This record gives sequence, structure tokens and C-alpha cells, in this order.
Amino acid sequence: MIDVRSDTVTQPTDAMRDAMRNAEVGDDVYKSDPTVNRLQDMSAELLGHEAALFMPTGTQSNLVALLTHCQRGDEYIVGSDAHTYKYEGGGAAALGGIQPQPLAFGNNGELPLHEVEQLIKADDVHFAVTKLLCLENTQHGRVQSLGYMQTAREFAQQHNLLLHLDGARMANAAVALGATLEAVAKPFHTVSLCLSKGLGAPVGSILVGDKAFIEQALRWRKVTGGGMRQAGVLAAAGILALTDGFDRLHQDHERAARLAELLNDLPGVAVRKDWTQTNMVWLDYDAGHASALSAHAESRGLLLSAGKVSGRVVIHRNISDKDVETVAEIIKSYFEQAVSSSKS
Repeated sequence: MIDVRSDTVTQPTDAMRDAMRNAEVGDDVYKSDPTVNRLQDMSAELLGHEAALFMPTGTQSNLVALLTHCQRGDEYIVGSDAHTYKYEGGGAAALGGIQPQPLAFGNNGELPLHEVEQLIKADDVHFAVTKLLCLENTQHGRVQSLGYMQTAREFAQQHNLLLHLDGARMANAAVALGATLEAVAKPFHTVSLCLSKGLGAPVGSILVGDKAFIEQALRWRKVTGGGMRQAGVLAAAGILALTDGFDRLHQDHERAARLAELLNDLPGVAVRKDWTQTNMVWLDYDAGHASALSAHAESRGLLLSAGKVSGRVVIHRNISDKDVETVAEIIKSYFEQAVSSSKS
């Protein structure tokens, strides 16, 4: 099967499997796993922050960041389609008593700061305390510029807010911007980076911040069940993800651009304009196609994410140039049949 549902479906490379098998390990709860410590030190340096913490998942990494930044009754401002709000089970509210204040993303994936400003609560006992602004880069594959992120930091300082980046795919953003990971991470007080998406590790995320923040986050990681023991077997793959995985991300972007080109002007489906900036291609179509499109694709050896009126194709390290051609052919064959049937 060709699987383009997400870039989380990648298989570890042979080099990763060898590194995992041969990893030097200790008990990370006692901070004595040398490979985890090396990954954390390396991540902090690459992202330009004082300290880092290895986490099992990106959802837990974001949750721990929110729990560390906010007290019960505090509020965070977040995009209404952001992962930290929509796709993480309401964890901040359920486990932290933290109120989300969502607003719509702009067409470019930014949160319009003039709209954010209108949502900041006054110092009044009637209101939650607005504590944190959460941004996302990339946002559904769309890249936020270095200038916007720096402006967001200045805005946060002006309004006495903390600033967190859900940087699950910030490595893709860095490649698209021709920038370093540090440049993308620098404006933020804290950043979460997934190792298990485009970077290709089988498990894990990194949370970075200053030393005092990471010490508090360590407690919340334990509380939320993320204290692992001989975690160096996972961290070893994460180290390679940050080096080898990062160096090849441009290939995914090029293949996504090629797929978007192949699907342009196809009757019955539209490639979402200006959204193919990294490794995602977004498709819009009329309601009623989702189940049939998924079934058609799977019968021909393709797994894809098809929602009610839109779907995404996510390119990753296990997708070749030939696979891109095959994906395009399968999607084309479905919509050609669907359009022909609608006319008959």
C-alpha cells in the first residue's frame, strides 16, 4: 500500500533501527539515560533554547507546555482549527482547567494579531486570565514567515503574554523558509517539535524552553504519565531524525509540488490554491465523495485521508517519485469516473 494519510506513517530507516538496537541506555526518570540526555542537549542547541525535554508524543508535549504555562482558570488564545485546540482531546481544559479562546486562522494560516488583541481579557474577576498565545507552524502545511513570528513575539511582550509554538512540522517550515530550526524557534518562549512526522522517527517529540520552564515541565511530564525508563532506544532514532531526517525534507516538498501540478485542472476536484507550501496537498470537492474516494483508492493500493468536502495528501520519506505519479493516477481515475457518471 502507498500510504499518504499522514507523515506519521513512516517506517524507521535501517540506520535508525541499528541506532536503536545499539543505543546506550539508562533510566531517564533518574535523568541517567545518556542517549536521551544527548538528544535533549542537541535539541536545545539546534532550537536555540536553554533546555529540552524528550516527550512520548506531540499531544503530550503541547499539553505539558500548557500545564506549565497556565494555572487553573487561565486562558490561552489559539486557532479554531489548531491541533492544540481541536485535535488533542480537550486535554488543557479536561486536565488543566485551562480555558481555550479560539479564533479563525487567516487564509495564510496566521492568527491576525489585531483580532487576537480584541480577545485579551481585561483584569476583571468576571474573566479568565489571558496568559498564553499559541501559534502553529506549519499550519495545515502553510508556512508562517519569520517576520510574522517576530511580530507575534513583540505583540506578546506588549500584552504581557507568553508565546508557545506548536511546531509539530516546524522542520518543514524551516526548510521552506531556507532558515535554521533556531531561527523559527527563537521568537517563542516554548516550542514543541515532533520527531515522528516528516523527520521520520518512530516515536517522540521535543519540548524546549528555558531551564526553569523545563524543570517544571518535567514534573508535568511525570504527572501525565510520560516518565519513560530506558528511553534511549527511542531517542537514538530521534537524533538521526534531527540530522538525516531534516536534510532530506526538501524532497518531500518537491514531490508535493509535483503532485499538485498533476492534479491541477482535474474536473470534480480542486487543488486548494496556495496551500502546497511544504509536504501537503489539499483537495476540495463536493460533498458525497469521501467514502467512495477512499474505497476506490484503497482498492487500488492507496490509503488517503478524505473528509466530507476536502482531503489532504501528505508526502513523506517513504513516497517516491513513482509513487507520486501513481497517487495522481488513482485520484484522477476516481474523479473522471465520478464526473462521467454525473453526466450520464
